[in-house]
Amino acid sequence: MKVLLMHRDRDFEPPQSGPWDAAALTQDLALDTLWQAMAGDDEFLGNIAHQALFAGLQNDLDTILYRQAVLRDCLNNPATVRRLYELAVETIEQKKKHYFSIFSNYPSAILRDSIELMQLFVDMLKALRDMARPQTGRFESEGFTNLFTMLDTELGDDYLARIRQHLKELKFKDGVLLSVELSDGNRGTHYIVRKPAAVALPWWSRVIPKRLPGYTFRLAERDEAGARALSDIEGRGITLVANALAQSVEHILSFFQALRTELAFYVCCLNLQQRLAVLGEPLCFPRPAAIGERRHNWRELYDVCLALQVQRSVIGNTADADGKTLTIITGANQGGKSSFLRSIGLAQVMMQSGMFVAAEAFEAELCAGLFTHYKREEDASMKSGKFDEELVRMSAIADRIGPDALLLFNESFAATNEREGSEVARQVVAALLDRQIKVFFVTHFYEFAHACYGKRSDDALFLRAERLADGTRTFRLVEGEPLETSYGEDLYGKIFASDAGKPGTG
Repeated sequence: MKVLLMHRDRDFEPPQSGPWDAAALTQDLALDTLWQAMAGDDEFLGNIAHQALFAGLQNDLDTILYRQAVLRDCLNNPATVRRLYELAVETIEQKKKHYFSIFSNYPSAILRDSIELMQLFVDMLKALRDMARPQTGRFESEGFTNLFTMLDTELGDDYLARIRQHLKELKFKDGVLLSVELSDGNRGTHYIVRKPAAVALPWWSRVIPKRLPGYTFRLAERDEAGARALSDIEGRGITLVANALAQSVEHILSFFQALRTELAFYVCCLNLQQRLAVLGEPLCFPRPAAIGERRHNWRELYDVCLALQVQRSVIGNTADADGKTLTIITGANQGGKSSFLRSIGLAQVMMQSGMFVAAEAFEAELCAGLFTHYKREEDASMKSGKFDEELVRMSAIADRIGPDALLLFNESFAATNEREGSEVARQVVAALLDRQIKVFFVTHFYEFAHACYGKRSDDALFLRAERLADGTRTFRLVEGEPLETSYGEDLYGKIFASDAGKPGTG
């Protein structure tokens, strides 16, 4: 039995560890905010959200489209999906109450516990099947259709009734019937549990029972050694049965665990959708393109983490970067550049995990890896200067990045002067582009940005944070030539004008 809601041909196995730069990606893209919105205070949901988003960077195009179809079904039937998830959780929690591992060395205990668990699982499988049956026609994805069909065809009433009958027989209320062969030294071997023959006897045989031929012996009431010997014989006889039933229990348990894990991802998506619906923010299913197609365009793409943090609708951006490998973002301070850059990274992560994206429309090629290089604040633990620290981080990225990856720069190399920083940025970007690596670069270096613009390359896009004539920031990005000023005087005037008249500010 396979769940197959996240992959067409295998169960989802959360990776043991995330990417090597997981901490940097989490910090730069504010992923903690996204995970909290997806999971709330549920630790299990949080772990699955964390693992699924990072593991998604390795997904292929077919897997992404497969998950999108499953997620559409979830969005159309949220109550049913949540009930299925709750049933899986309940089953696993009930299992914890029935299993007594301290007796695991005793076949009789293994058999008893396995019978109890299997009875629980049979009831839960029937409940799961009964919950799935009415959904025929309401779920259209391949994942849910195959799951529901499997539950309906493999868990028929006759099949479940036979399982219950077998479990009843395995309780051996009339004793255990064994066959044993004698080996050298009269040692018992080839212990096999036998099913008693069902003999139809006339009614009078129950009144005057007939003595059946055979050899019997009875233990004395205080014969502890004999009792242990019989228990050992019984244990050897039922070992194969106990182990087989225990393996069946583990198989069904693994099914419910996989069901819980895979549904958890979609429950996280439902939670996020609910949060954003309250804010009135749009969502769309992105159009993923194969690696190397150089597709990248979006309409009203916004920073989903910013919206979650401020709890209101935020400004989105629209642009067409199809065929572009370099996008340089310049413009006024506090104009929305960093927020836009983060929206690009978040959209890529969400798309490749099979989720919806925070935009009205979004199309992008898959990336072979996602990397970020953001400026860092002063840190007392640094063993060298900020510029050296930036170069060390860039070197670590260069050792691991490959063709068709996506690298986001935010005010990188700003710890040095304009001329030196521009030259370093120019050489780094040139090397990356030579390796077919897509680059988004937010910068205040006019010399660097202007030099790139001067080449008039067809594979470069230049965006600028919009500033109206009166200095108002619209928090939108527009295509345009980099300007020599970042309007720092606007900030100066705003800050110090607001302090005018205050004590000590004259």
